[in-house]
Amino acid sequence: MKHIIIPALMALACLPATGAEKLSGTPIGTANGFNYETSSIQQDMFVNCFDGDLSTYFATYDRSRTWAGLDLGSKFVITRVGFSPRNDSQGAARMVLGVFEGANDPDFLDAVPIYLNTERGVIGQMTYADIDCSRGFRYVRYVGPNDARCNVAELEFYGEPGEGDDTHLYQPTGLPLVLVNTVNAEMPYDKEHDITAPHIQIIHNNEVALDAPGTMRERGNGSRTFPKKPWRLKFDKKQNVLDAPAKAKKWTLINNYGDKTLMRNAVAFEIARRVGMDYVPYCQPVDVIVNGEYQGCYQLCDQVEVNKNRVNITEMEPTDTEGEALTGGYFVEIDAYASEEASYFYTYRGMPVTIKSPDEDEIVDAQYNYISQYFQKIEDGVYASDYQRDNAGYLNVLDRDSFLQWFIVNELVGNTDALWSIYMHKDRNDDKIITGPVWDFDLGFDNDNRTYPICTNARNEFLAFTSYSSAASNVRPWAKRIVKSNASNKQRMSEIWTDARDNRDLSAESVNEYIDRWAEALDASQKLNFTRWPILSEYVHQNPRVGGSYETEVSWMKAYVSDRFPQLDQAKFMNYQPGSSAVGAIIGEPAGTTLVYRIDGTLAPGADPSALAPGLYIIRNNNETRKLLVK
Repeated sequence: MKHIIIPALMALACLPATGAEKLSGTPIGTANGFNYETSSIQQDMFVNCFDGDLSTYFATYDRSRTWAGLDLGSKFVITRVGFSPRNDSQGAARMVLGVFEGANDPDFLDAVPIYLNTERGVIGQMTYADIDCSRGFRYVRYVGPNDARCNVAELEFYGEPGEGDDTHLYQPTGLPLVLVNTVNAEMPYDKEHDITAPHIQIIHNNEVALDAPGTMRERGNGSRTFPKKPWRLKFDKKQNVLDAPAKAKKWTLINNYGDKTLMRNAVAFEIARRVGMDYVPYCQPVDVIVNGEYQGCYQLCDQVEVNKNRVNITEMEPTDTEGEALTGGYFVEIDAYASEEASYFYTYRGMPVTIKSPDEDEIVDAQYNYISQYFQKIEDGVYASDYQRDNAGYLNVLDRDSFLQWFIVNELVGNTDALWSIYMHKDRNDDKIITGPVWDFDLGFDNDNRTYPICTNARNEFLAFTSYSSAASNVRPWAKRIVKSNASNKQRMSEIWTDARDNRDLSAESVNEYIDRWAEALDASQKLNFTRWPILSEYVHQNPRVGGSYETEVSWMKAYVSDRFPQLDQAKFMNYQPGSSAVGAIIGEPAGTTLVYRIDGTLAPGADPSALAPGLYIIRNNNETRKLLVK
């Protein structure tokens, strides 16, 4: 997008009663304006924003990511901004979600927001907002909201000269803020082309938590069809992001378009932790601004990939073609979209499997043949004549506990697409293929018209095994044999469920408390999100009903949780008997073993209180549960 610089003009508007210095400079902005009177492109219209005349205006030919601003000549700490909308029937509405930014790069590649406008403003007069940002900027601008053609009559900036500092930057809500500024303000447009972003920034606790170069592109399958796009971020070098365990290059921004609670993934991931799954993806709701335009509330998540703090398996090299090196690690996905990927295979009975790692550019024939043949052993064993035996042959190659944990999470959450996509992995020198991590719950918690109401449609059968749910080719009968046709598997699933219910804080009450906490944390962000995407009263994706408000959507999610727990408790194969679990059963400890848990539910090393770090712990054994405060 080309920008033209025009010599500075004298601003004529009166100074508001603040004592701040009104700033002047060289007007800059989007080159191609649009003159509504002549219905033609007009160059350099952005000067109208600084002429002191509220009857003139700046509109643009392009509809989005257009702007007007000032080159101040030197750095100023901005203390106040003023604006007036264009004088027409939609002018005031078109300024809502407009973003004021400051930068020290003339291309605004290092830009940070100083104010996100939520006011309509008043035609014919100035509206002012105080700014709380300590950094000094040479360049300042106003970026119009999406599909608004900027449409502003007048802009004003006030401030004091100086470099400033980074002790207090602006965040529109209490959530972390992710900022992406790409070269030439180019937006991602597919899953193959990476758009260069010299600055990917995260502002947290009003400070710079991260500022590093990288790229951005679209991600996902069905989610890419929504107006609110999902994205993948890839840093040039591995980065620690907020409090995520992994240091990695790749991260995802999940769009949650059809999930109007904006938290289904976060809650499902927490349930997976409480069920005891080994790796659960990191997930943090964030606000997102790309090239100066507010995009909404997203979830910043791990890219599910091989990493010691993600899928923790050996990362293979092309030279790993024989002996122990050939045995792993492999990361695969039973995937209904497998045929659209570059590296995939079908089992003999037609189950589609994508090979995620080694990736498509590095995997060699020996590795492809090994994992496809090894995976085939699971299918062969499941369909063998002895599959109902307690020690059926497929259990030598499939890790039973992780599969059942994964299954329980998806059934509790009511994930329609559980059998559509299943992540699995095998490490070097490990005979077992592990199931996990869990992923993608936007249709969970009764948010799919194909399965709603789950507690009715899945009253007498697991949701995954009903015709209401979706499944990749030939996966449903395969999974059903594992879960339902082996006596020891049924018993083990009951043990895992009972242990989670008794010992891991997995209850309707605790999950709904967790939902309430997220609803409170998300409140300011959801208001902005549904201003940007006004869909609360619309059917989108697979919504079975429309609540019309965020509060209603959250209440429906909680009601589902309250109904689903007792339903699964009473299910034949869960066979829940409160208080009957043997502590430690899920992690392989004998009944009666004393175990020490941190307050977040994770297992602490050892059982000797004198060796524990300071903090609050839960001591459990078969006969006693007590709290321990270590000072």
